[in-house]
Formats: sequence, C-alpha cells, structure tokens
Amino acid sequence: MTTIAREVQQVEVAVGVDTHGDTHTAAVIDTAGRLLGCAQFPANPKGYASLLTWAMTFGMLLVAAVEGTGAYGAGLARHLRGAGIELLEIDRPDRKARRFAGKSDPLDAEAAARAGLAGARTGIPKDRTGQVEALRNLRVARRSAVDHRADCMRRIKTLLVTAPDELRERLRRLADRDLLHACSGLRPDTTRVGEPEQAAKAALRSLARRHAALTVEIDDLDELIEPLVTAINPALLELNGVGPDVAGQLLVTAGENTDRLHSEAAFAMLCGVAPIPASSGKTHRHRLNRGGDRQANAALYRIVLCRLRWDPRTQAYMRRRTEQGLSKKDIIRCLKRLIAREIYYVLTA
Repeated sequence: MTTIAREVQQVEVAVGVDTHGDTHTAAVIDTAGRLLGCAQFPANPKGYASLLTWAMTFGMLLVAAVEGTGAYGAGLARHLRGAGIELLEIDRPDRKARRFAGKSDPLDAEAAARAGLAGARTGIPKDRTGQVEALRNLRVARRSAVDHRADCMRRIKTLLVTAPDELRERLRRLADRDLLHACSGLRPDTTRVGEPEQAAKAALRSLARRHAALTVEIDDLDELIEPLVTAINPALLELNGVGPDVAGQLLVTAGENTDRLHSEAAFAMLCGVAPIPASSGKTHRHRLNRGGDRQANAALYRIVLCRLRWDPRTQAYMRRRTEQGLSKKDIIRCLKRLIAREIYYVLTA
C-alpha cells in the first residue's frame, strides 16, 4: 500500500469591525469571500484581545479593516497595531449598497471585511501613540477656548445693541480692547438687578471677565504647544508664513505616520486644495474641492495671506497670474495647491 500525504494549507482570512461606544461587532471572511463567522465583543482591552484571538481561529489573518479608528475604534486600532496586524481604516459604506442590502452591525462588519480584502474605500489609519496625538489633544482644548472667546465678544456687542441708551452710547464706539476693559470695570448694583441697566452691566462684566480668563487659558496652552511643535518638526516652523498654530494643525492633519501619505497629490486632496476634474464631452474644466480637512485648508489659507503681504516671490506670482486673467480667488486656490506641495516634502522629510 502507498500512503498519499496531503499538505494542509492554512486558510487566509480578513476581519472587519463595526465599532461603537460599548461594543464592537466583527465579521470574518476568507479570500474567496465566504462569511466564516460574526460575533460581538465589549469595547475594552479584554474585548480587544478576545476579538483578535477569535478572528485568528479561522486561519491566518491577512488584514483587519476597522471603521472609525479615530473615534470609537481608537482603542482597538492601538491593540491591533501593537499585535503587528496589518490595519486598514474603512470609509463609511456606499449609500446605494446600504439602501439595497439594509443596515445592521453584522452587515456593516461584513461590508468592512470585504472592503478591506478588496482594498476599496480604505486608508492607513493615523498612529495615535506619539507626540502628534498629544499635540492634537492640546489643540482640541485651544480651539474650544478660541471659539468661546470669540463668542463672548459677539455676545457683548449684541447686548450693547439693546442696552439702555446711556450705557450704549458710552460703550458702543470703543475699540475691542477698550470695550473689554470698560466692561470688566463696570460696577452693577446687585440690589437693583431687576432693572435692565443694572442687569446689562452685570452681564457685560461677566462676559468681559470670561473673555479675559479664556485669553489666559489660550496663552497657557500656547506655551505647551509651541515647544511640542518645535520638537516634532522644527523645519516646518522655518517656512515663510508658518507659525506654531498653523504648523500644529498641519502636523495633526498629516498624523504621526506620514508615510501613509503616498504622494503630494494625496496630501493636497487631504487638505481639500486639489482641484476635482469636472470634464464631460468637449468641456474640460476642474471644480472647487469642498472636501478634505477644512481646518488644514484654513491653515493653508492663512499661509497664503501672510505670503501675499510679506513674500516678494508670492507677490510677483499674484501680479503675473492677474495679468493672465485669473481672479484673486483663483490665484489663492493655486497658491494653496503650491504651498501644499511644499509642505508635504517638509512633513515627510
């Protein structure tokens, strides 16, 4: 008798995960597209380990496709990256496919696994374990403080519109700095707070003092952000028109692992400054890109404004393109695209 030895080949699989605040739903498929299993796990370190162990029981894990690696899936993404698993971030499912197939956590997890295996609607997630993630946390607090400070000034000026005549005439023509100083020094009679004039004084003083407190908070955060930006990428601050705030936003947009930006065109698309083709038939044109990271787009816009005022080379470009018939808005869009290319090579150096 002869014995025929059969070599058992291990099955290659991919796992897709639909993430939520309390639970994660995972689905495993093989390379032929067959669904092998679906299960739900708690969104905690023990659940992350159980999910990975469960997925690897079906075969050799090729890729893990996770939705929301920057939100509910951040902890799972850190666990998978630490385990050496190839990780992909999945964009939201196609609306047409979802409308026909329906929606549930198992269906979304299966769709994520299929997208990860096919490489459709995928990207390399940001590494959230380094200095850039620390910078992002500080910038979240700073941006909130800046928004609330601007809101305080708007509310002060709104109150002045309906304030009693004597108080309004005394304050409405003051510059912003003098207005804040005058409002913080108001002395309302708290025993007569039922009168509109005294109530307006109390409200204006409260808003002015809140504005001052937020200014101190912003200054404290700037003292933490600037040295951190310098430590991450000092060459970025050497560019014309790039300060700590702008550099911090661009670093957060690019992420710790800048190798995920495979080209300067991809970085321009990420910042929303890459023109979108809109040609059809004999018409050849591009339309404005309204996608991407709008905060990064605003950072590039601030760089353009600084260079248009202080940089002779940018001013010469503006004159030349104006003579060619371009409007100021179109020239600024071109400059943002050019500056994005310059910044890409500094970020990835």
